[in-house]
Amino acid sequence: MELKKNPKADLQNKKFMFFEIGLAISLGIVLLAFEWTTTDTVKVELAGTQDVKVEQEIIPITNRDEVKPPEPPKQITVSDVIKVVDDNVKINDNSDIFDSEFSEDAKVTIMEFKGEEQEEEEYTPFVIVEEMPTFGGGDINEFRINYVQKNLKYPDVAAENGIQGRVIINFVVEPDGRVSNVKVVRGVDPSLDKEAVRVVSASPKWKPGKQRGKPVRVQYTIPIIFVLQ
Repeated sequence: MELKKNPKADLQNKKFMFFEIGLAISLGIVLLAFEWTTTDTVKVELAGTQDVKVEQEIIPITNRDEVKPPEPPKQITVSDVIKVVDDNVKINDNSDIFDSEFSEDAKVTIMEFKGEEQEEEEYTPFVIVEEMPTFGGGDINEFRINYVQKNLKYPDVAAENGIQGRVIINFVVEPDGRVSNVKVVRGVDPSLDKEAVRVVSASPKWKPGKQRGKPVRVQYTIPIIFVLQ
């Protein structure tokens, strides 16, 4: 005999109804949870804060000094009016025109002025003048060839070491004809330089040069050549 299920007892037909009932119950629980209030109260005590006094630094107020413009210079007025006084006016001997630091016991030294001699010794020599100095009746070449080259002695130290070259010498012919201010402008070796200065310094007197008919100082620069043979 085949068993048949009673259609009224079939729960599949009531599945949708159960779903709606469950949904309604869930919605009610959610609403109840939102409206639920608890009677327990939580007391929150705020920690008391102490008042902290902040001291403010007092900044002094500085006033800028007022810059005053400089006073205009006093104008000195010169009067064209000349006051005429009588000749019998007495002048006080104790007037302020005398130096208060003056002493009668002070010693005064009178220096002898030698202006002309200092001028002759210190003025700058000429390079070219109207009448150039002469040596032995000739010019500077006569002095260099016939005097310097003939009286020049080659230093032994320079000869042993094979030192040779050109020494440039500067000198002045004075108004009295003598040679002065002999200097080495460009040297080669101390021994050669010394010999060149010696020869020029030992020169006999020249006939001085003249400018406007007056003897003057004349400056020369010559080369002295040292060559080993």
